[in-house]
Order: sequence, then C-alpha cells, then structure tokens
Amino acid sequence: MNISEYILLIKELFVAGGVVMPPLVLCTLLLWYGVGYRFWVMKDTKVIGVRDLLKHYQEHSDKATKNIAARAIQQGIALKKQGVRNLRRHLDAAFYDYEREIEKFSVLVRVVILISPLLGLLGTVIGMIETFDSLATMTLHSQSGGIAGGISQALFTTQMGLTVAIPGLLAHSMLNRKQHQIEQDLSQIKDLLCHQTTHLTSYKL
Repeated sequence: MNISEYILLIKELFVAGGVVMPPLVLCTLLLWYGVGYRFWVMKDTKVIGVRDLLKHYQEHSDKATKNIAARAIQQGIALKKQGVRNLRRHLDAAFYDYEREIEKFSVLVRVVILISPLLGLLGTVIGMIETFDSLATMTLHSQSGGIAGGISQALFTTQMGLTVAIPGLLAHSMLNRKQHQIEQDLSQIKDLLCHQTTHLTSYKL
C-alpha cells in the first residue's frame, strides 16, 4: 500500500467511527506511548538475584549497568564508599528518582484504559440515536448513512474502544508487576547496603 491508500483508509475509519474517532485515536497514541516508555524504562536484563548482583558490582564497580537495579546498586556502593552518615536517608533520596521513573505515565495509561470503552459507548449511543432518527423518519439512506450507517457506527466505535482498552489493560497489568518487583529490589538493595555498613561499623568497634 502506498501513502495515498493509507490516507484513504484513515479517512474511512474516521467516517465510520463518527465524532468519537479523533479522541479514540488520540487515546491509542497516548496509551502506547506511555506503555512503550514504561516498558523501555523497566526492561529487565537481571538474571541473578539482588544479593549476587550487589556482590558482582562490589567486585566490578566500573562495569556497565543494564537496568535500574544495577544503576541503583552502583550509586549505593558509591555512597557507601563515601562514608556518609545516615546511609539509609541518603539511599532513600538517591533512589527516589528511580521510583519516580518507573511510575511515570502509569496514571496516564490507567486513565486512557478507563476512558476508551466510555468513548466507544458514547459512539454506540450516537449511532443508535441516528438509527432511531432514521426509523422515525423512515429514511433508509441519508447523507450520514441512515439506519445502516447508524448501526455500523454503533458497532464500530464499541469495537474500537475495546480494542484500545483490552490490550492496554493487559500491558498495564504486566508493567505494574514489573514495577512492584523493581520497588522490592530497590528496598532490598537499601537493606543490604545498610546492613553491611552496620556490620562493618560494629566489627570496627
């Protein structure tokens, strides 16, 4: 298909969906932008546990990091080497940016998932109103499509709303599980580093 055919197809979709199609298309773009960003941020190449990962970066501190947990460990090790007082408070402040990063666009994705079926339902109502208007006036065909056009719009917008919401809901659920796992990893990193520091201090005393 060439560009002109794609443009024609898009025009046909907008005509078939009626007035709710522009916001539904916008919802689709926002949804997958947010999902794509979150997936990229939370891509996980960690194949070993947090304890082993911490030990690995303590022995190879200059090694390149590939995920949030590894970056957090390197930053935590650097703070620990500086000998800062109240390490836990410094780790909370340092890891706050990671926690915000993995939450970014979460609310946007959730709102789009909630709104999309409602927009589809609105299109359904508009299509049914057009259908009943055509029945009332006995207009089988009109500029807006008449009975057939109203039913088509009602079904198409419902389908479009669900097509946006269902895959988005599945992706959002998967990403929330990954977010929860990363938050647990960050908490464990804090505990391990603080425990090592406390143990080292007690040993010196």
